[in-house]
Amino acid sequence: MPPVRVITPRRFGDDRGWFCETHSDRNFTRDTGLEIRFVQDNQSLSHPVHTLRGIHFQRPPHAQAKLVRCLKGRIFDVAVDLRRGSPTYAGWVGVELDAASGRQLFIPAGFGHGFVTLEPDTEVFYKVDDFYAADCDGGVRWDDPAIGVDWGLPADVAPALSPKDAALPALAEFDSPFDYDGVPLGPIEA
Repeated sequence: MPPVRVITPRRFGDDRGWFCETHSDRNFTRDTGLEIRFVQDNQSLSHPVHTLRGIHFQRPPHAQAKLVRCLKGRIFDVAVDLRRGSPTYAGWVGVELDAASGRQLFIPAGFGHGFVTLEPDTEVFYKVDDFYAADCDGGVRWDDPAIGVDWGLPADVAPALSPKDAALPALAEFDSPFDYDGVPLGPIEA
């Protein structure tokens, strides 16, 4: 099974709408095969379309796995393999997430994460399996040609970036603290 994967919780609907358990500690391992315990929830609101956040990660000893979903609007969500020794190092996968589908993207520790909004006023929610640690916070440039993410931005559009994201280093300047676990990055199975 690929390390980065789409997880789609089951929805129970009727003429009023639907109900969905987006995460259950009791069922997550059984349903996904992943033994993860999430400890913190994060949420962002991005007003402009083409807001780009990333490519972020948290270094050991506080590396984070993430479970990402879009609450409102749409995003193109990306995971980048940053595990030293990986045959897919600097490779990336991406998937569109939106509120309507309920799909979530699981991104293990050792991968960078970023997304670009495809609609205005987009809200993104994600769970992480370790607490935020400022001294372990890191990232690499969103537009690094060594990674080559196709963000789907129109040719004449520059994304809305934070000053922090605009100043992130290139991949060549990054000494990865993440070890390859033997499972290469593969295509995302929806």
